[in-house]
Amino acid sequence: MDTGGPAVRTANVRTIVVWTLVALVAATGWAVLALARGENVSAAWMVAAALGSYAIAYRFYARFIAYKVLKVDRTRATPAERLDNGIDFHPTDRRVLLGHHFAAIAGAGPLVGPVLAAQMGYLPGTIWIIAGVVFAGAVQDMVVLFFSTRRDGRSLGQMAREEIGPFGGAAALLAAFAIMIILLGVLALVVVNALAQSPWGTFSIAMTVPIALLMGFYLRVLRPGRVAEVSLIGVGLLLLALVAGRWVAESSWAETFTLAPSTLVIWLVAYGFIASILPVWMLLAPRDYLSTFMKIGTIVLLALGVVLTLPTLRMPAVTDFASRGDGPVFAGSLFPFVFITIACGALSGFHALISSGTTPKMIQKETQVRMIGYGSMLMESSVAVMALIAASIIDPGLYFAMNAPAGVIGDTVQNASQVVSGWGYSISPEELAAAAKNVEEASLLSRTGGAPTLAVGVSEIFSQVTGDGLRAFWYHFAIMFEALFILTALDAGTRVGRFMLQDTLGNVYRPFKNISWKPGLVITSAIVCGLWGYFLWVGVHEPLGGINQLFPIFGISNQLLAAVALTVCTTLLVKSGRLKWAWITGVPLAWDATVTLTASYQKVFSSDPRVGFFEQRSVYQAGIDRGEVIAPAKSMDDMHTIVTNSTVDGVLSAVLALLIIVVIADAARVCVRHVRRPTLSTLSEAPYVESKIVAPAGLIPTQQEKEEEATARDAVGAGQGG
Repeated sequence: MDTGGPAVRTANVRTIVVWTLVALVAATGWAVLALARGENVSAAWMVAAALGSYAIAYRFYARFIAYKVLKVDRTRATPAERLDNGIDFHPTDRRVLLGHHFAAIAGAGPLVGPVLAAQMGYLPGTIWIIAGVVFAGAVQDMVVLFFSTRRDGRSLGQMAREEIGPFGGAAALLAAFAIMIILLGVLALVVVNALAQSPWGTFSIAMTVPIALLMGFYLRVLRPGRVAEVSLIGVGLLLLALVAGRWVAESSWAETFTLAPSTLVIWLVAYGFIASILPVWMLLAPRDYLSTFMKIGTIVLLALGVVLTLPTLRMPAVTDFASRGDGPVFAGSLFPFVFITIACGALSGFHALISSGTTPKMIQKETQVRMIGYGSMLMESSVAVMALIAASIIDPGLYFAMNAPAGVIGDTVQNASQVVSGWGYSISPEELAAAAKNVEEASLLSRTGGAPTLAVGVSEIFSQVTGDGLRAFWYHFAIMFEALFILTALDAGTRVGRFMLQDTLGNVYRPFKNISWKPGLVITSAIVCGLWGYFLWVGVHEPLGGINQLFPIFGISNQLLAAVALTVCTTLLVKSGRLKWAWITGVPLAWDATVTLTASYQKVFSSDPRVGFFEQRSVYQAGIDRGEVIAPAKSMDDMHTIVTNSTVDGVLSAVLALLIIVVIADAARVCVRHVRRPTLSTLSEAPYVESKIVAPAGLIPTQQEKEEEATARDAVGAGQGG
C-alpha cells in the first residue's frame, strides 16, 4: 500500500550547496553567540542561528520522524473526513488550519517568557529556545497530533486513560484539566491587563470577530476553496481595523471603547463561550487564520528590522544572576528556572491540548502533521527568539528597572537608578525619565510581566527603520499586538477545555462522548468558561486573589503538562511497535521531568522565601504574629491573603507533581509489560478507511501533488457534467 512517503531522491549539486550554506550560516551564528566575550555582538547573529537551525530541523529531523518513525499515510482518511459534521469535525484547508493551529498555540508564553529569562543573559535562553523546540517542543506537538488524528481526535487525557490505563489515565485527566483552567485564567488576565483602558486595542480586536465571520461564510458558502481571495480580503480589513483603532482612540468614540477590567472580563467570558459552541468553520478557524497574518507579519518585520539595523545585544551573554539565583525579575538558579520561565517558546504542554483538541478534528491528511505540528512550533519559537532579542537590545539598566518590583527599586527614578546601579547596570534618573517620555508613558518603572519590556524593544527596532518620531506609535502598537496574540489562544483553549471535559464526563455518561451533542457542548462550555471566568473575575477585583493566586505556578504547570504529553507519546510509540524510536520522545520526557520535578521540589521545600511557597508562608505568618506588614503586602488583610496563597500554591505544586509521577510510573509499567508480553496490549486506534480527499502535504504543492489535484478536479468536473 502506498502510504504517501516521499519519493527517494538523489540529492543534486544545487541541493547540497544550498543546505551546506544554510548549515554554515547557522554554525557561524552559534559560534559568534557562544564565543564572543567583551565585544559587541549583533542581534542578527541570533536570527541567523535560529533560522538556520529551524530550516535544517524541519527539512531533515521532522521529515525523518514523519515518514520513517510515524509512517504518515496519505491514503488514510482523517477524522475530519470520516466524521465531518460541520461543527467540530470539518476538513479544513491546510493553510487555514496552519493559521488556526499557530494562533491557538501562540499565547503569552513566547512573548513574555523569554523577556523575563533575559535576566540570566541572552545565551542560556537562546540555547534552550532553539534546541528545546527542535528536539522537544515541535516533536511533542507533531507526535501528539499524529496519534490523536489516528484516534478520532481524542483529547490528551482520554488518550492517556485508554492507552495507559484507568489509574494513570485518571491522574492524567485530572492534572490536564486542572492545569488547563489555570492556563486559561492566566491568558485571560494578560489580555485584560493589556486591553484595560486601551480603546485602540479594544476596537481593533473587536473588529476581528465580524471580519472572521465574513471570512468563514465566504469560504463555506460564497466561494468555497478560494483561500487566496479570502486571505486578501481578510488582511485588507484587518489593516483597516488596525488603522481605524488609532482613529477611534483619538476621537469622541474613545470613551465607548475604553473598558474597565471588570467589563472586559464579562466580554471575554461571553466570547469564549460563543467561540466554543459555534461551528469551527464559522468563527474560530477564520479568526485564528486572520490573526496569524498579523502575528507572523509583525515577527517577520521584526526580523527584517534586526537584519537592516543590526542592533547590538546589550545584555551580557550570561549575567551574575545566573549563578547567584537572586535575580530581581524572578528568584531561583539558572537550572531549573530559566527553562520553566521560557516555557512555551521551547516546550509547552498547552500545545499538546491543541494538538489533541481542535486541530486533529480539522486536518485533511496525515501527511500534513509535519507542517502543522512541527512547523507551527518552529514559528512560535521564532517569536520567542524575537522577544529575547527585543529584551536584550535595550539598556540593561532600563530592563531591570522595568522588571524589578516596586518594593525592590522604589517608586522614583532616583531610587530605581541607585538600586539598579548597585546591581552593576548603571542608568541615570534622566535616562529612565526619557525612556518613558519617548513612548508617551508617565513611567516605565516596575512594569513587570514582560509585555511592556517587549513593547519597548519592538519600538526600538522599528523606530530605527521608520524614524524616532514613531517610537511611541510602535510601543502602543506592540501592546495591542500582544493582546491580539494572546486572545487567540484563549478561544481555542476554551474549546479544547470543553473537549477534555466531555471526554471525561463521557466515561460516566456516554452521550457526552459525542462531542458535537448539543446539550453536552453547551453544558461543558458553560462549566469551562465559568471556572476560568471565576478565577479571572476574582483576580481582577483582588490584586492578590483569584487567578493571581495561581499565577506563580503557571510555568511549572505548563511544563508538567508537557511531561504528560511526552509520556503518552512514548507509551504509544512503544505499544504501536516503534520501540526502537521511543527515544525520540523519551529523551525529551526525561529532561522535562527532571527539570520540572526539580523546580516543583524547590518551590515546595526551598528555604529561600522568594522560591519556596511554604517558607514564604512561614515568613508572612511570623509577620502576622508580630503585627508587622511585609512588602508587597500593604495591610494585614494582604498578609493573610499571601499566607493563604502560598499555602494553596505549595499544596497544588506538590499534588500536580505527584500526579505526574503517577502518570509516568504507570506508563513505564505499561511499556515494560508490552515489551515482555505484547499480546496483552491493546490500541484504541480507529480502523483504516481509505481517503477520498486530495490535498498537498506542505504549503507549496509538489509537481506530483499538483498533478493529483488536477486529476481530482477533472474527475469532479466529469462527474458533474455526466
